[in-house]
Parts: sequence; C-alpha cells; structure tokens
Amino acid sequence: MPLDPLPEWAVAQQRAFGEHLRDLRRAAGLSQIQLGERAGRDHKTIHRWETGATWPDLMDLILLAHGLGISLVELVQDR
Repeated sequence: MPLDPLPEWAVAQQRAFGEHLRDLRRAAGLSQIQLGERAGRDHKTIHRWETGATWPDLMDLILLAHGLGISLVELVQDR
C-alpha cells in the first residue's frame, strides 16, 4: 500500500533526482524535447521528472540513461 503522503525524505530524494537529471541533460547539451525524443517520452514528462512532480519507472530510467549516453548507475547514483 503506497504511503500517502510520502515521507519528507522521499520527497527530497525525488527533487534531488530531478535536479540531477536536469544537470545531466544540460551537460549533454540536450533540450527537454531532444531528450524526450531520444528516450521515447514526451517533453512534458521529462519536465515533470526534472521538477520532481513524478517519478520515472525502471524502464524510463533505462531509456533516459541510453538517451543521455550514460550508465544507469550514473543516472541514479547519489551526488
């Protein structure tokens, strides 16, 4: 059963992941639209992940890593 609301540490982790994703995308020189095209997702979805509004699932993480040209570990590791 999902926790509602999420604990603060989980919300903070979601925001941190979004910031990390945004930084990686920018470092790759990609717009949200370009990353979305590479990952097969809409740019609005990329935006929601970057702002911490939603979480990507495992397949999305795999597609994002591929689209960014990095390993899955690099995508999800703590900074």
